[in-house]
Order: sequence, then structure tokens, then C-alpha cells
Amino acid sequence: MEIAVKDKHQYSAGAAAQLPDGSVSGGAPVSAPDGAYRAGERIELIDALRGFSVVLMVAHHLLYDLYAFLDAPYWLFSNPVFDILHYIFAGLFIMLSGVSSRFSRGNVKRGLKVAAISIAITIVTYLMDMQILFGILHLLAFCMIFFGLTRRLWDVIPRAAAPFLYIAALVGSALAVANISLESEYIWMFGWTQPGFRSFDYFPILPWVFVFLLGTWAGTFIREGRLPGWFYRVKPRLFPAIGTKALLIYILHQPVLYGLVMGISYVIT
Repeated sequence: MEIAVKDKHQYSAGAAAQLPDGSVSGGAPVSAPDGAYRAGERIELIDALRGFSVVLMVAHHLLYDLYAFLDAPYWLFSNPVFDILHYIFAGLFIMLSGVSSRFSRGNVKRGLKVAAISIAITIVTYLMDMQILFGILHLLAFCMIFFGLTRRLWDVIPRAAAPFLYIAALVGSALAVANISLESEYIWMFGWTQPGFRSFDYFPILPWVFVFLLGTWAGTFIREGRLPGWFYRVKPRLFPAIGTKALLIYILHQPVLYGLVMGISYVIT
């Protein structure tokens, strides 16, 4: 999720080739097409995509609450179609966070803020007996801090090779987690879990960090204005407003859904 923490998605044609850390990117400055973008504006399509993914995640959690607390059929929450869609819109959310990291000079600071919120969520969900040890917010906090500290290393990779490298690492790490058994109780954040492990939302570092890095690769081109003009000037309805409040919505949606479902349960029983 970004989770958007003071994220403006701003593009300045006058500094198109300058990366957020002050370094210069490999390509020459490219101005956005005439009339396509004005410096200081948000790229609303990014906000819209994030808002759309948030809506889908909220819907997914609502279906789980209906199953868990109102005895709705399990297939309503988990079926082949929804199981695939779940990872698609979650992956979109993570990738967009990577894109947004190219627009920020303070990824470590943003990551620490999200980490603090993640820890609070872990404490609250533990008290509710619905513990989230390493959910999507925990993952994004790690990715923001990690990328903020290592950005220059990733910028050394040739742009033409970067997506292939990240995809190979994504697939390879997913296969490693699925097929290699590691006996340790303390590496669940990397994807290896032991019997008895439970987290109601679980997005380990492997393989998801490479989805985030794919987003940082795409974000370089977006920030430099290399995409078609419509990408910068399109104004979708509804979803951009949701996307700009993604963090707040993510924090509040589950308590609201829980209260709603418990209220329905009280009425019908």
C-alpha cells in the first residue's frame, strides 16, 4: 500500500534527470509533452491506481470478516479467482509504493513512520487475538528504509537489465521460500515459517521486496516524464481521493469493518 506519507508524485520538467537523492540519472532530461503536465501537480493516475488497490483490499478483508464472524461460506473469501486477484492488487499496491519512493528524498524517515504504525497495529491485533506480525505495512516500512539506505547501489544497475534482474530474483526467491526448508523460529519475516506461526496479514520480505524494486525502476521513467502525455494529465474520478488517504484508510478500515460485522451479528442474533 503507497502507503502515502507526504507523497506528492511530483515531476519537475526542469530537473527531470535528477534523482531524489541528488544524483543524476543515466538518461538525458526529457520534458513532459506540451500541455501534459505542469510542475507541482500530482500524477493523479498513480493516486487512482493506489486507491483502486485499496478498495479491493478493503473488500477482501470484508469478505474475510463475513466468513469469520457471520459464518458466510468460505468460498466467498477464498476461491481460485479471488486468491489470484488478492496477490495482483496487493502486488500493484507494493509496486506503486516503489514508484512513489522515486519521488521522495526522505524514504528512511517515511519508512520509520510506517514502521511505528506497523508496531502499533501488531500490538492492537495481538490484544484482539488477530495478531498481524508482518503484514503489508510492515513490509512497506522495511522496503522504504531499505531502499532509502541502498538507493545508490540499485542505481548502478543498467536500466535495461534491472527489470529482468528483479523479476528473476522475484521468481527465484519465491521458489526458494517454497522449496527450501530452514529450521529457525526467527526468520519468518523473510518468508520461512514454522508450525504454529500465525499472522492474519502476511507479506514477507521475500519475494515481495523485488516487486517494490520493480516499482522503483518504473518510477525513474515516470519521474523523468518519459511516459506518454496522457499518463500525466488524465484525471480519474473517485479513486485518486482514496489513494491520497491510503494510510489512514488502511489503519481504520479493519476496526470499522469489525464493528460493522459485529453490529450485523448482534442484530440478526
